[in-house]
Amino acid sequence: MKLFQRAQRSLFGEILDWMLTPLLLLVPVSIGVTWLVAQGIANAPFDRTLEYNIQALARLVELKGGDEPFVLPPPAHEIMRAHDADHVYFQLLDGDGRLLAGERDLPQPNTDEPPAAGVVYLHNGAIHGQPVRVASLWIAGPTPESPPALLQLAETREKQSVLAGEIIKGVLLPQFAILPLAVLLIWLALVRGIKPLSVIEARIRERRPGDLSPLDESSVPLEVVPLVLSVNDLLNKLSESIGTQKRFLADAAHQLKTPLAGLRMQADLAQREGADAAELKQSLKQIGRASVRATHTVNQLLSLARAEGSGAAIARQSCDLAKLTIEVVREAVPRAIEKRVDLGYDGAEPGAPGVALEGNPTLLKELVRNLVDNALNYTPSTPERPGVITARVLGDPFGRIIVLQVEDNGPGIPESERELVFEPFYRVLGNEADGSGLGLPIVLEIARKHRATVHLEDAHPGQRPPGARFSLRFDANGQDAAD
Repeated sequence: MKLFQRAQRSLFGEILDWMLTPLLLLVPVSIGVTWLVAQGIANAPFDRTLEYNIQALARLVELKGGDEPFVLPPPAHEIMRAHDADHVYFQLLDGDGRLLAGERDLPQPNTDEPPAAGVVYLHNGAIHGQPVRVASLWIAGPTPESPPALLQLAETREKQSVLAGEIIKGVLLPQFAILPLAVLLIWLALVRGIKPLSVIEARIRERRPGDLSPLDESSVPLEVVPLVLSVNDLLNKLSESIGTQKRFLADAAHQLKTPLAGLRMQADLAQREGADAAELKQSLKQIGRASVRATHTVNQLLSLARAEGSGAAIARQSCDLAKLTIEVVREAVPRAIEKRVDLGYDGAEPGAPGVALEGNPTLLKELVRNLVDNALNYTPSTPERPGVITARVLGDPFGRIIVLQVEDNGPGIPESERELVFEPFYRVLGNEADGSGLGLPIVLEIARKHRATVHLEDAHPGQRPPGARFSLRFDANGQDAAD
């Protein structure tokens, strides 16, 4: 039962419903119980009076045999007088059930056990269409051998009804007067009870847009503390997210500033007076390199944004990781030839058992491409020591674990910097390789989307240079892309 129907749920209305609905449902129950109690209270004194009167009448009745079976003295008539609103009926039956005196239609007592002499039995009945309360008493016959005679005294119940009505009025009228007051007090108590929520709302509304400091949970009730703590946790995450975005934008602006400044400088050099064809050609070449670097940086930023900003679950399908890796390696071969790097694939063949997983093929290719590009950027190659990069996929059909590895024989990454290289725009100091510093953060984000773990170690421990090996472990059993 809803007392207040609303299009949107209200905490105030919900609590009010649950408090007022039982209260209002208990009103008719209270009326019924009060009526029953009032009837019992009203009947008790009149039942005692009726018992006393029939016992007094039994002492006055004298049974005789012969033509005059009984004697009813004058005091008996005084006993049978009733209130003006009620009627009293009298009946006397001999031991054989013959009417000796009184009202013939008076209802007989219903007793399952043999009646006991001298014991008054009370029961309800009706006579001439009126409800009556009947008292029955068995008295001794005219001789010891005679069966007991039945004496009954009945009285209508008008006085009981009037008394019961007065009791009900006296009990219920104050309740009806108190009920509106109780509803008002409940309303005021609820208003005061949810006031802390309004206080929190006011505090939040008064805040400046940039104020993400936590709310004070010490000034709110205990029941509201979990809500405030959850809001504080959300504010903390939002603050961290905004801080990360600010740092990301600042780093992105810094990274784009260098190639754009180079473009402007080379354009100015190309436009200067007296520049010969060779200098103009060199400036155009530098402009081309700067534009390629700026384009690469923008593409990496877009890839990182796609990997980080997917709010819903990524679209998944069955992917052959070996096939995707081989495709990426083939696409990178021209660049590897240009840098004189030996790039190859060594691992499970496409379609082999244990190399399929549920994932997004576009993101998985982007992951492999960034690992290969990172290795090409940081692996030097000389005639004395040619650069070698190997990509491999290892499938385990029993353990349902798929491993992707990309290793090189480059300078490697110091252990102190292995966590830092996964941060946007971080680059290992002392390395002049051309890159944006976004490839490995993209790898980490895509790996998280596929619930894979990334591990970085030396490819050739104990050798100089040690090289670097990136290993990603995919669980093919529980591939459930993260949201």
